[in-house]
Amino acid sequence: MPTTTMTSAGPDPPVRIGISVLVADDHPLYRDGLARAVNAHPDLDLLGHVSDGTRALAAIRRHEPDVAVMDIDMPGMSGLEVLEEVVGADLATRVVLISSHLDGPTVHQAIAVGAFGVLLKDAGPQEISAAARAATDGDVVLSPAASSLLARAVRDQRGVPALIELTDREREVLELIAEGRSAPEIAGELYLAPATVKSHLHTLYTKLGVSDRAAAVAVAFRRGVLQ
Repeated sequence: MPTTTMTSAGPDPPVRIGISVLVADDHPLYRDGLARAVNAHPDLDLLGHVSDGTRALAAIRRHEPDVAVMDIDMPGMSGLEVLEEVVGADLATRVVLISSHLDGPTVHQAIAVGAFGVLLKDAGPQEISAAARAATDGDVVLSPAASSLLARAVRDQRGVPALIELTDREREVLELIAEGRSAPEIAGELYLAPATVKSHLHTLYTKLGVSDRAAAVAVAFRRGVLQ
Protein backbone atom coordinates (compact mmCIF):
# COMPACT_ATOMS: atom_id res chain seq x y z
CA MET A 1 0.00 0.00 0.00
CA PRO A 2 1.36 3.47 -0.84
CA THR A 3 2.76 5.22 2.20
CA THR A 4 3.61 8.74 3.16
CA THR A 5 6.08 9.59 5.90
CA MET A 6 6.63 13.25 6.66
CA THR A 7 9.05 14.42 9.29
CA SER A 8 6.62 17.04 10.54
CA ALA A 9 4.28 15.93 13.33
CA GLY A 10 1.70 18.59 12.53
CA PRO A 11 0.21 20.39 9.53
CA ASP A 12 3.10 22.84 9.21
CA PRO A 13 6.49 21.97 7.66
CA PRO A 14 9.36 21.37 10.08
CA VAL A 15 11.85 24.11 10.91
CA ARG A 16 14.59 23.85 8.29
CA ILE A 17 18.18 23.87 9.38
CA GLY A 18 19.74 22.86 6.07
CA ILE A 19 18.83 21.93 2.50
CA SER A 20 15.36 20.43 2.71
CA VAL A 21 14.98 17.20 0.75
CA LEU A 22 11.94 15.12 -0.17
CA VAL A 23 12.53 11.49 -1.16
CA ALA A 24 10.04 9.65 -3.38
CA ASP A 25 10.42 5.98 -4.34
CA ASP A 26 7.98 3.08 -4.35
CA HIS A 27 10.56 0.52 -3.17
CA PRO A 28 10.49 0.59 0.67
CA LEU A 29 14.02 -0.65 1.31
CA TYR A 30 15.62 1.71 -1.20
CA ARG A 31 13.44 4.62 -0.05
CA ASP A 32 14.34 4.06 3.60
CA GLY A 33 18.04 3.71 2.78
CA LEU A 34 18.02 6.94 0.79
CA ALA A 35 16.17 8.74 3.59
CA ARG A 36 18.79 7.55 6.10
CA ALA A 37 21.58 8.71 3.79
CA VAL A 38 20.04 12.18 3.57
CA ASN A 39 19.66 12.29 7.37
CA ALA A 40 23.33 11.37 7.78
CA HIS A 41 24.45 14.71 6.31
CA PRO A 42 24.22 17.69 8.70
CA ASP A 43 23.62 20.11 5.82
CA LEU A 44 20.68 18.09 4.47
CA ASP A 45 17.29 18.19 6.17
CA LEU A 46 14.96 15.29 5.34
CA LEU A 47 11.50 16.78 4.89
CA GLY A 48 9.91 13.38 4.43
CA HIS A 49 9.63 10.37 2.17
CA VAL A 50 6.69 9.19 0.07
CA SER A 51 5.97 6.13 -2.04
CA ASP A 52 4.31 7.48 -5.20
CA GLY A 53 4.25 10.41 -7.56
CA THR A 54 0.87 11.77 -6.52
CA ARG A 55 1.98 12.10 -2.90
CA ALA A 56 5.30 13.55 -4.01
CA LEU A 57 3.58 16.33 -5.96
CA ALA A 58 1.23 17.07 -3.05
CA ALA A 59 4.18 17.32 -0.64
CA ILE A 60 6.12 19.56 -3.02
CA ARG A 61 3.16 21.89 -3.48
CA ARG A 62 2.56 22.08 0.26
CA HIS A 63 6.09 22.35 1.63
CA GLU A 64 8.25 23.37 -1.39
CA PRO A 65 11.41 21.51 -0.37
CA ASP A 66 14.66 22.74 -1.83
CA VAL A 67 15.21 19.41 -3.62
CA ALA A 68 13.05 16.41 -4.49
CA VAL A 69 14.84 13.15 -5.25
CA MET A 70 12.38 10.99 -7.15
CA ASP A 71 12.24 7.65 -8.89
CA ILE A 72 11.20 7.99 -12.52
CA ASP A 73 8.96 4.91 -12.39
CA MET A 74 6.38 5.32 -9.65
CA PRO A 75 2.67 4.53 -9.31
CA GLY A 76 0.15 7.36 -9.49
CA MET A 77 2.41 9.75 -11.39
CA SER A 78 5.85 9.10 -12.80
CA GLY A 79 8.81 11.17 -11.73
CA LEU A 80 8.79 12.84 -15.15
CA GLU A 81 5.13 13.77 -14.78
CA VAL A 82 5.80 15.27 -11.36
CA LEU A 83 8.77 17.17 -12.81
CA GLU A 84 6.57 18.63 -15.54
CA GLU A 85 4.03 19.80 -12.94
CA VAL A 86 6.72 21.35 -10.75
CA VAL A 87 8.31 23.23 -13.65
CA GLY A 88 4.94 24.21 -15.12
CA ALA A 89 3.83 25.70 -11.79
CA ASP A 90 7.17 27.51 -11.44
CA LEU A 91 7.81 25.96 -8.02
CA ALA A 92 11.20 26.51 -6.41
CA THR A 93 11.86 22.81 -5.78
CA ARG A 94 14.68 21.35 -7.88
CA VAL A 95 14.15 17.79 -9.03
CA VAL A 96 16.74 15.02 -9.23
CA LEU A 97 15.47 11.90 -10.99
CA ILE A 98 16.73 8.39 -10.31
CA SER A 99 16.00 5.07 -11.98
CA SER A 100 17.16 1.48 -12.12
CA HIS A 101 17.18 1.72 -15.92
CA LEU A 102 17.39 4.62 -18.38
CA ASP A 103 17.06 5.28 -22.09
CA GLY A 104 18.18 8.18 -24.24
CA PRO A 105 14.77 9.77 -24.94
CA THR A 106 13.88 9.71 -21.24
CA VAL A 107 17.14 11.39 -20.21
CA HIS A 108 16.74 13.92 -23.01
CA GLN A 109 13.20 14.75 -21.94
CA ALA A 110 14.15 15.04 -18.27
CA ILE A 111 16.90 17.57 -18.98
CA ALA A 112 14.79 19.45 -21.55
CA VAL A 113 11.92 19.81 -19.06
CA GLY A 114 14.20 21.00 -16.26
CA ALA A 115 15.61 18.19 -14.12
CA PHE A 116 18.74 19.06 -12.12
CA GLY A 117 19.97 15.49 -12.15
CA VAL A 118 19.42 12.09 -13.74
CA LEU A 119 21.11 9.18 -12.00
CA LEU A 120 21.03 5.41 -12.00
CA LYS A 121 20.19 3.87 -8.66
CA ASP A 122 23.48 2.01 -8.66
CA ALA A 123 25.08 5.42 -8.00
CA GLY A 124 24.29 4.74 -4.35
CA PRO A 125 22.57 6.85 -1.69
CA GLN A 126 25.71 8.86 -0.86
CA GLU A 127 26.23 9.99 -4.45
CA ILE A 128 22.54 10.79 -4.84
CA SER A 129 22.67 12.89 -1.67
CA ALA A 130 25.65 14.73 -3.16
CA ALA A 131 23.62 15.35 -6.33
CA ALA A 132 20.79 16.81 -4.24
CA ARG A 133 23.30 19.18 -2.67
CA ALA A 134 24.69 20.15 -6.08
CA ALA A 135 21.18 20.89 -7.40
CA THR A 136 20.77 23.70 -4.87
CA ASP A 137 23.83 25.34 -6.42
CA GLY A 138 22.23 25.14 -9.85
CA ASP A 139 24.43 22.30 -11.08
CA VAL A 140 22.99 19.54 -13.26
CA VAL A 141 24.40 16.13 -12.33
CA LEU A 142 24.28 13.14 -14.66
CA SER A 143 25.54 9.65 -13.99
CA PRO A 144 28.06 8.45 -16.60
CA ALA A 145 25.39 6.23 -18.18
CA ALA A 146 22.86 9.08 -18.33
CA SER A 147 25.45 11.41 -19.83
CA SER A 148 26.28 8.88 -22.53
CA LEU A 149 22.61 8.28 -23.31
CA LEU A 150 21.93 12.01 -23.55
CA ALA A 151 24.85 12.54 -25.92
CA ARG A 152 23.64 9.68 -28.10
CA ALA A 153 20.07 11.03 -28.12
CA VAL A 154 21.24 14.47 -29.22
CA ARG A 155 23.53 12.97 -31.86
CA ASP A 156 20.75 10.74 -33.17
CA GLN A 157 18.58 13.78 -33.88
CA ARG A 158 20.51 14.09 -37.11
CA GLY A 159 19.10 11.88 -39.80
CA VAL A 160 15.92 11.02 -37.90
CA PRO A 161 12.81 11.35 -40.09
CA ALA A 162 10.94 14.53 -39.16
CA LEU A 163 7.51 13.33 -40.22
CA ILE A 164 5.46 10.57 -38.68
CA GLU A 165 1.97 10.01 -40.01
CA LEU A 166 -0.63 10.33 -37.25
CA THR A 167 -4.39 10.56 -37.42
CA ASP A 168 -6.06 13.66 -35.97
CA ARG A 169 -7.23 11.62 -32.99
CA GLU A 170 -3.79 10.14 -32.38
CA ARG A 171 -2.32 13.63 -32.43
CA GLU A 172 -4.92 14.82 -29.91
CA VAL A 173 -4.04 11.93 -27.60
CA LEU A 174 -0.32 12.61 -28.01
CA GLU A 175 -0.75 16.31 -27.18
CA LEU A 176 -2.67 15.43 -24.02
CA ILE A 177 0.04 12.95 -23.03
CA ALA A 178 2.59 15.75 -23.42
CA GLU A 179 0.47 17.88 -21.06
CA GLY A 180 0.77 15.15 -18.44
CA ARG A 181 -2.81 13.85 -18.67
CA SER A 182 -3.54 10.30 -17.53
CA ALA A 183 -5.40 7.81 -19.73
CA PRO A 184 -8.69 8.26 -17.76
CA GLU A 185 -8.36 12.05 -18.07
CA ILE A 186 -7.80 11.74 -21.83
CA ALA A 187 -10.84 9.49 -22.12
CA GLY A 188 -12.98 12.05 -20.29
CA GLU A 189 -11.75 15.04 -22.27
CA LEU A 190 -12.12 13.39 -25.68
CA TYR A 191 -15.32 11.52 -24.77
CA LEU A 192 -13.73 8.17 -25.55
CA ALA A 193 -13.94 4.80 -23.86
CA PRO A 194 -10.82 3.97 -21.80
CA ALA A 195 -10.21 0.94 -24.01
CA THR A 196 -10.19 3.22 -27.07
CA VAL A 197 -7.60 5.47 -25.47
CA LYS A 198 -5.43 2.45 -24.69
CA SER A 199 -5.71 1.38 -28.32
CA HIS A 200 -4.59 4.83 -29.51
CA LEU A 201 -1.68 4.73 -27.07
CA HIS A 202 -0.58 1.33 -28.37
CA THR A 203 -0.71 2.63 -31.95
CA LEU A 204 1.24 5.76 -31.01
CA TYR A 205 3.93 3.73 -29.29
CA THR A 206 4.23 1.52 -32.37
CA LYS A 207 4.50 4.45 -34.78
CA LEU A 208 7.04 6.27 -32.60
CA GLY A 209 9.04 3.11 -31.87
CA VAL A 210 8.78 3.44 -28.08
CA SER A 211 7.26 1.49 -25.20
CA ASP A 212 6.05 4.13 -22.74
CA ARG A 213 4.50 7.61 -22.60
CA ALA A 214 7.65 9.46 -21.47
CA ALA A 215 9.65 8.13 -24.41
CA ALA A 216 6.71 8.86 -26.75
CA VAL A 217 6.72 12.54 -25.79
CA ALA A 218 10.50 12.80 -26.05
CA VAL A 219 10.61 11.18 -29.50
CA ALA A 220 7.64 13.26 -30.70
CA PHE A 221 9.42 16.50 -29.79
CA ARG A 222 12.70 15.26 -31.23
CA ARG A 223 11.12 14.31 -34.55
CA GLY A 224 9.04 17.46 -34.87
CA VAL A 225 5.69 15.76 -34.33
CA LEU A 226 5.12 18.07 -31.36
CA GLN A 227 6.34 21.67 -31.22
